[in-house]
Amino acid sequence: MVNKAEIIGRVTIIVVVFVGAITMLIPFIWMISTSLKVDSEVFTFPPTWIPDVIQWENYIEALNVANFGKIFFNSTYVAVVTTILALLLNSMAGYAFAKFEFWGRNVIFILLLATMMIPFQITMIPIYILFREIDLINSYTGLIAPNIATAFGIFMMRQFMQGIPNALLDAARIDGASEWRIFFQIALPLMRAPLAALGIFTFMFSWNNYFLPLVIITDESLKTLPLLISSLSAGLYVQSWPLVMAAATIATLPNIILFFFAQRYFIEGMALTGIK
Repeated sequence: MVNKAEIIGRVTIIVVVFVGAITMLIPFIWMISTSLKVDSEVFTFPPTWIPDVIQWENYIEALNVANFGKIFFNSTYVAVVTTILALLLNSMAGYAFAKFEFWGRNVIFILLLATMMIPFQITMIPIYILFREIDLINSYTGLIAPNIATAFGIFMMRQFMQGIPNALLDAARIDGASEWRIFFQIALPLMRAPLAALGIFTFMFSWNNYFLPLVIITDESLKTLPLLISSLSAGLYVQSWPLVMAAATIATLPNIILFFFAQRYFIEGMALTGIK
């Protein structure tokens, strides 16, 4: 039988979670509300959550600003290719660190984890100089290459890979399976949940990445959505906050849709990775 103190504890947790969820939703709700207003209503006081006249035209105008369709394609292409390559390379590296014995494995892994403490602001100038020397400035490759293998992704895959029984892999080796076949037909199918979690993290990071395109891209035709929204907010193309918020809302939708369809695998993957 549930006692009174336990009921109070559960109710308190529910209330705290609900208040936290509402607090985190407020900026998103305000963004949508502002995207449907006229310019004169944006800075009214007290602020209005529901516009007097809903301006759906703001979204149409946002799509017509600064070749929005091409820029949306750039972000989609870079994020999708980065995610696919990151899932492949990070899982392969994680598998190697978890299941293979080689000289210096632990030292290399510790050094790899240490790179997580280095902020991008320190490495962006060396990256720019390197990419300029190998002619990757103003290219999709320059936007994709730095994020296809990360210390976080390798660590996450290794943690889960350590939970796969070695006996299962040894049985496949005894049956004559090659290491590539063991990886692709045995290890990877067991990693669907953590791969989904890593895929969401990678896609969202690539989609929202601002500093790397800012350093690598100067060509207007290769700009990504974060650069476009930054330019809109600075008044480079238009002087309208509703249009900025409309563009930001459109840019947010792919992340929301991705998480909506993959949330079960994401939550399962995060839970399993933590346990492993």
